Amino acid sequence: MVWSRLRRRRAEVTLPGPCGHHRHTIRTGRLLLYTPDNLLDLAAAAAAASDDQAQRWLGFTPQQVVVDPEVRQALTEMRPGDRLIELSSLPGHLTQPYEPQQREDSVLLVAVRLDDGRYAGCVDLAVGEGAIGGWLAPHSRGQGLGAELFGAGALLAHAHLGLDTVRAGTEVGNTASRGALLRAGFIPGEGPAQHTLADGREIDACWYRHLDGPVSRCRGAGQGKKETPTVTFAHLTEPDQR
Repeated sequence: MVWSRLRRRRAEVTLPGPCGHHRHTIRTGRLLLYTPDNLLDLAAAAAAASDDQAQRWLGFTPQQVVVDPEVRQALTEMRPGDRLIELSSLPGHLTQPYEPQQREDSVLLVAVRLDDGRYAGCVDLAVGEGAIGGWLAPHSRGQGLGAELFGAGALLAHAHLGLDTVRAGTEVGNTASRGALLRAGFIPGEGPAQHTLADGREIDACWYRHLDGPVSRCRGAGQGKKETPTVTFAHLTEPDQR
């Protein structure tokens, strides 16, 4: 990838170059989203969703959660390109590069704040199902960033991977996530009334879909047949958005 630098408020934000080689880049007003460059990017994305408030809605398995609160805090306060903070529980292998899947059955983009460069969360897309999910780190909730995150997920599906329709599911009681979806241009859709999360909890689900946007494939997607997605549940949530 081609990299450049942006300085804002004494923060140095690393910006990836244009899409290519199964890598994608999207910029919104306040967020930069990109295919992970190394394992640290992935660890920070997991840490952003590992607090109790987020897991109330997401329901990850224990293997998916960063349990140690000190490690979780350190990861979510880091910036891409930072040296690993000197904690014994942060393994050095996190600096190893990440190679995206060639088939792109699932595409995950890490989100970074443009104002201070910290990891903000992530959005992921199940390509064959046309369903997006996502979350924000605690320091990025309650600021309206959920609509930008989910809008970027819709743009990834439409303009980067050529999907006509994008779907998202969330818990009925998660009014914050539902509001963010509506602000991102999603409209109510149809789907199963109940869904079982990865941790075994069964929830009441509601569904949304996004139809607006240019449909094309970017250089990162390469050549491929456009699919008609089917409905699936996406763990799209913004636990503290107001």
